[in-house]
Amino acid sequence: MDYKKTKAPKTTITRDLNQLTAKVGNVYETVAIIGKRSNQIASSLKKELDTKLQDFAMPQDALDDTFENREQIEISRSYEVLPKPTLMATQEFIDDELVYSGMNKDEQLK
Repeated sequence: MDYKKTKAPKTTITRDLNQLTAKVGNVYETVAIIGKRSNQIASSLKKELDTKLQDFAMPQDALDDTFENREQIEISRSYEVLPKPTLMATQEFIDDELVYSGMNKDEQLK
């Protein structure tokens, strides 16, 4: 998924709790679903950023000789401007873009 084209807001907004829990019926399951998706988005963004910054990595023994590359800074800034993973996951949940499976009522946690 292209996270740069997300419709998620860049700042935190107040959500209607009834709107979020209407699909699952349980606040805790809703938070768990959004939390798991948020972790997936965060790890995906981190991998993507690491692969892009890997091109600029230079093996250096001394930390004193840090070389700042303008392209590297621009790439980092473009990822800093993106909405937080929790906001992206919440927007995906509201827009019905998430596929999740819940526990049956007969199943119990052990």
